[in-house]
Amino acid sequence: MEEPSALILRATKFAALKHRDQRRKDHVASPYIIHPVTVANELTQAGVTDPEVIAAALLHDTLEDTETAPAELAEVFGERVCSMVQELTDDKALPKQERKRLQIEHAPELSSGAALVKICDKIANVTDVTHSPPPDWSRERRMAYLDWAASVVAGCKVDNDQLKQRFVDVLARGRECI
Repeated sequence: MEEPSALILRATKFAALKHRDQRRKDHVASPYIIHPVTVANELTQAGVTDPEVIAAALLHDTLEDTETAPAELAEVFGERVCSMVQELTDDKALPKQERKRLQIEHAPELSSGAALVKICDKIANVTDVTHSPPPDWSRERRMAYLDWAASVVAGCKVDNDQLKQRFVDVLARGRECI
């Protein structure tokens, strides 16, 4: 049986290697790996200790944004981690608005682990859109993102009041700042 910290460190290394040439869209073009690490940190700050859920947070964008295949994730991290990452993966072949609509529609169907990661992903993104948005995003676009993120999170079924409240607080501060 692998130590929980070993799984988390393997997932961190895997994500860092997969995202090594990617940057965030913020004004300083931050290294992409900061995002999945932030999402995983949000989970742990909310008391989530399941190493597979934390690993899924670290890996949540690998299928969508890198050349990673589900079979590779399953082989390296197991079926449960792979399944959660697949639940969190948008189909990039679809138009952006359709992908956004589907995130709202599918939120109530997410497994408990994937729903936790989804909320933390939205916390991280709302924070970024509020404090370090892409330079070409207008106030209206930023506010629309916050409204959409709230719709996604509203559908997520989780039993973690601390995490729900964290999203509410981040969203409220975002609306005040923008």
